[in-house]
Amino acid sequence: MEKSDPLSRRERQIMDALFALGEAAIPAIREHMVDPPSANAVRTMLQILETKTHVRRRKEGRSFLFSPTRSRMSAGS
Repeated sequence: MEKSDPLSRRERQIMDALFALGEAAIPAIREHMVDPPSANAVRTMLQILETKTHVRRRKEGRSFLFSPTRSRMSAGS
């Protein structure tokens, strides 16, 4: 996908949460969202954001931590 792919409203909310938290697991991301979708929906959107190269993940214990790969300005949030 191209860099210029626009972010959906929910993708922007996830990115805003990650910019505020720096690095977080899905439950913490959901806590920062207004009317959050299910954990599975957030997981799916994070996979999409990872494909778009906006997010990276790393495994810690049994869960994954997600963090932004670019600045807020270049992400278009």
